[in-house]
Amino acid sequence: MTGMADVDVDQGSAEPTPAPAPAEEPKVSLVKEPRPARPAAPAAAPVVPSGPENSGPEKDDDEDGEHLAVDEPLLAARAHRPSDLIRFVAGLIGIIALFVIANIATSTTSGIETDIQTNIKHVTPWLTTLGSLVSSVAVLAVPVAFAVERLIKRDGLRVADGVLSAVLAYGVSLGVDWWVAEGASQAIRGAFTRMHANGGPLTEPVHGYLAPVIAFMTAVGMVSRPRWRVALWLVVLLSGFTELISGYTTPLSLLLTVAIGWSVAYGTLYTIGSPNIRPTGQHLMLGLRRVGFTPRYAHRAADAPGGTRRYVVNQQDGPALDVHIIDREQQASGFFYRAWRRLRLRTVAIRRSPQSLRQALEQEALIAYAATAAGADAPQLVATSELGPDAAILVYQKVEGRTLDELPDEEITDEVMASFWASIGALHDRRIAHRRLTGESLLVVDGKRGVLVNLSGGDIAAGDLTLRIDVAQLLTTFALRIGPERAVAVANRVLGRDRVAAALPLLQPVGLSRQTRADLGKQTKERRAAAQALALEQVAAGEKSREQAEEDIAAAREDLLSRIRQQILEIAPEAPEAPAKLERLKPKTLITVVAGAFAAYLAVTTIQPGQLKLSQMNWAWAAVALACSAVTYGAAAMSLTGFVPEKLPFGRTVAAQLASSFVKLVAPAAIGGIALNTRYLQKQGIRPGQAVASVGASQLAGLAGHLLLLFLFGLITGSQGNGDLGSERAVIIGVLSAAVLALVVAAVGPLRRFVLTRLRSLFFGVVPRMLDLMQTPSKLVTGFGGILLLTLTFTACLDASVRAFGGSMNYATVAVIFLTANAAGSAVPTPGGIGAIEGALIVAMSLGMPAATATSAVFLYRALTFWLPVLPGWIAYTYLQRKGAI
Repeated sequence: MTGMADVDVDQGSAEPTPAPAPAEEPKVSLVKEPRPARPAAPAAAPVVPSGPENSGPEKDDDEDGEHLAVDEPLLAARAHRPSDLIRFVAGLIGIIALFVIANIATSTTSGIETDIQTNIKHVTPWLTTLGSLVSSVAVLAVPVAFAVERLIKRDGLRVADGVLSAVLAYGVSLGVDWWVAEGASQAIRGAFTRMHANGGPLTEPVHGYLAPVIAFMTAVGMVSRPRWRVALWLVVLLSGFTELISGYTTPLSLLLTVAIGWSVAYGTLYTIGSPNIRPTGQHLMLGLRRVGFTPRYAHRAADAPGGTRRYVVNQQDGPALDVHIIDREQQASGFFYRAWRRLRLRTVAIRRSPQSLRQALEQEALIAYAATAAGADAPQLVATSELGPDAAILVYQKVEGRTLDELPDEEITDEVMASFWASIGALHDRRIAHRRLTGESLLVVDGKRGVLVNLSGGDIAAGDLTLRIDVAQLLTTFALRIGPERAVAVANRVLGRDRVAAALPLLQPVGLSRQTRADLGKQTKERRAAAQALALEQVAAGEKSREQAEEDIAAAREDLLSRIRQQILEIAPEAPEAPAKLERLKPKTLITVVAGAFAAYLAVTTIQPGQLKLSQMNWAWAAVALACSAVTYGAAAMSLTGFVPEKLPFGRTVAAQLASSFVKLVAPAAIGGIALNTRYLQKQGIRPGQAVASVGASQLAGLAGHLLLLFLFGLITGSQGNGDLGSERAVIIGVLSAAVLALVVAAVGPLRRFVLTRLRSLFFGVVPRMLDLMQTPSKLVTGFGGILLLTLTFTACLDASVRAFGGSMNYATVAVIFLTANAAGSAVPTPGGIGAIEGALIVAMSLGMPAATATSAVFLYRALTFWLPVLPGWIAYTYLQRKGAI
């Protein structure tokens, strides 16, 4: 049975009002307290079994059969709509874009104004006067009339929201006017203001009377009233046109006025909440009546994925129903996450969201009918219906069971998994993808039959990549619960080796659901922590040697997806291992681009292009800076070999440090070097655990030396008292920044635990390694000497770069600035600390010398220590790879 029906919901009122019901329709009541149980219903009237989602009080018909009951929590009087936040953010972006255009496109904006002034001379003066008179009256009459209409319909809350928005918009207008007049650049002031024709003061950048009107009309619900919306924009256009041809405004000023009114309205609505017009269970019962069902009792069930509301409905004469309500509020939720996924992933890897409520309804209905026709075990869709202009319902036959998330591990049998795989195989045979194969979408009935639910996110005529992502997702979902061995074995038995092997390139976190990625990360952390705790206990009890314990910990670092891949390769050794390219934009790339753009903007806005001429550079000091940069690689090799008891070839170790400058181009500064050095030590015959411990000892000693040198150079700078106020400020800023960073890490619980976990895993085994080094003091001298030499040579390189452009700064001050900026660069997850190091160095050094000199010096320093070594680093990296050293 299918049907379509409408239940009207008044958009303008705080509470939804259903359309007048026919006289024969029963009364619908909202039940808040359980009523006494009635005698059991006849066999023909099914009763919803008790369960996790059927825990509401049992209700029955009244004796006359004319009473309906709905058990649900009361909806909030106000709702914070994601759509309002989206519009507010879009408005802010528009305002920023207007100011950017005004600042950089001065010729274009001035040309447009000139063209307008040239053409308005042909406009008849009396027409301008008439338009000004009409718009002045209408711009006040329209909002007042709309407010009266809302008050007559007892919608005073919306009017109050509109008044608040108008007041805030007026305040924002005054603030922008003041900033443009007093603090903005000449280009912005010229784009948003102009001189009066009669020689009076400058015009206002924001129309103080028009922005509040736009904010008021938007906040009181103009969008849902087409006639009023048309009337408002006609008034706005007429008012803007008359102001423009009269010479009292500019085009950008009009656009800014509209953007401010619009943004303030939606920002206010999101902050205080809009009157909730989402249909309730009462409207649902009336809608079911109109489609032809005989509802008796309904209660709210757990929401479906995406925030879709669900109700379980008992009928007077028929099976129980599972009803889904989709509305515009639910469609707007998760917009920013979906936008980020669409930007980050290739189109084929994500599902395109429907553009309208009607499209969402038709898409889910189509998927449901197609899944049933394909022979998959899924709930049957029996009806669809619109529920007012902003909601719709889909009615499914109720299937009793427990989701996989609710099922204990011991009840996840091979029979249950095979049932799900059979349904997935049936869907894929018809090119239908589910796309939400997480635990909440897998319903287990009678402990042995699997039913696929939550089909709304699926695709029709799906491509091969989409179907393979389904297989990878379900493999991971099962493996999280019962391990990769059984998960792969059952899938291979039901789907066949080829289909399972084709999913191997898709076993990567970015292609899985958000909840699955979180579960993978949580399981990996728990597995590592348990392995490390067990290893410590076994070493303390003498059951295992430290080397064996380190190997166990290294094995525990292998994530679940790698273990699934290994199981697939055992059944299909020829399976493709290269990961499929799902990402078009990696977060690291985005961070790098943003940081690089910030650094470039800082450079361009700080100095003039002519100030970076090479002819102004002292080549002797530049050569000194280059020599210091070259020495740093020898110092880095000393700092590594000094913490490795085994003998290492010094020349090859220097090459490995040079190769790390190439790795830093594609990895954060604090990660790339650690990974390469660990790999290098392993290739030199050092056991993995000992290699990690040696690198950890080097890093720990480097951290201690970094903090000690920062403290010592800070004392030296403070004790000199040479009156260099800029240098003292730079030191103070550096020390305070380091202190604030440490306090933030210590105060924020999740951040503190994250840092401690990383340090614990990095420095596990460091103490025994240091005890081994105590037997060879020369090694410790080499290691700590390398750390000291590394800091001194980097500081000397920066100091020489400053002197190459005629600057001068105390060496101790330069050291404090370098140490602080280097710490900031290591904390920021960009390759080589791009953006963070440049910004920190330029800001700190500009306090003691001209900004142009500081910027030029920093650019030279970064060119010598980061960009110039990339090519030699690539050569060293290739050489070491060819020799099997990394």
